[in-house]
Amino acid sequence: MAGDHVFVYGTLRRGGSNSFRMDGAEFVGAATVRGKLYPISWYPGLVLDEAADLVKGEVFRVSAEQLAALDAFEGPEYRRVRTEAITASGERLSAWIWEWAMPVDGRKPIAGGDWLEHSGV
Repeated sequence: MAGDHVFVYGTLRRGGSNSFRMDGAEFVGAATVRGKLYPISWYPGLVLDEAADLVKGEVFRVSAEQLAALDAFEGPEYRRVRTEAITASGERLSAWIWEWAMPVDGRKPIAGGDWLEHSGV
């Protein structure tokens, strides 16, 4: 499958409440990025930070159409940027990620960087 890599860390992960939005995408594998993961509501927001802890997620390969649909789903609270994701095997991949674009003042980062564990999924 041709397409772009995306790193998902919250409700889009397998087992998450919006995982159906990844239907048709190729699952590449578990991966991590450096950043801080914050609870926003029933969903998280990630702020990339090379000096921060690891945030757990998954890499998928998506088509251009699916990438556009994910942009529409994520909305204006997020911005799509490139980052480096590291797979469980140590492979480094350039991937799109939807980074939280709003203030995180007063919010405490999620210890362990795993939204599914934090949300009890």
